[in-house]
Amino acid sequence: MRTEDLIRAIAADAATPPKRLAPAVWVALAVSAAAAWVAAWGMLPPRPEVDAAFAAVRFPMKFVVTCAFGAAAAALAMRLARPGAALGAARIALFGAAAVLAGAMLVEMYVTPSALWRDRVMGINWLVCLIHVPIFSATPLAVILLAMRRGAPGSPAGLGAAAGLLAGAIGATAYAAFCPNDSPLFVGVWYTLAVGLVTVVGAAIGARLLRW
Repeated sequence: MRTEDLIRAIAADAATPPKRLAPAVWVALAVSAAAAWVAAWGMLPPRPEVDAAFAAVRFPMKFVVTCAFGAAAAALAMRLARPGAALGAARIALFGAAAVLAGAMLVEMYVTPSALWRDRVMGINWLVCLIHVPIFSATPLAVILLAMRRGAPGSPAGLGAAAGLLAGAIGATAYAAFCPNDSPLFVGVWYTLAVGLVTVVGAAIGARLLRW
């Protein structure tokens, strides 16, 4: 390529409006939430009746945890999609979400006799959680990764991991509405493992798909 052709190509590229990331992400989040909810509604039976006193605090706490991780992952992904963007606030949000979960688990252990800790961790059908959270996260992960292709990440794998964490949080939120296990100990073990799996898959796919 001659120097004059290179200059023209650079000038044309500079005149091209950049792809807008935020609108694409908002659309992806809306599609992801709808897809996860439809999948959960179609694949899982209604939530069985549980002790109202037991579920009064623990049931909404599941959504506090999953939504906190989702918000933190979204903030982290938006920053990782832009080269050179500061990650401090997003990292603090992620640490805060982890602190909320850890605090809930500690409170559960404090108010529950130690002889019952294992039962609370194992819950009912823990394997259902490990299987269905990734399933409900599959479409969100695909949609979010496609939206993130509008970005210019310095670390494609890192952005893919953040997208996986976000997709996993969406899938876990949908699953939580039907899950009969409300103990923070169950959430802290099995939800974390399931979402962690989606995060790893997101990192692996992102390393290839999000290169630029």
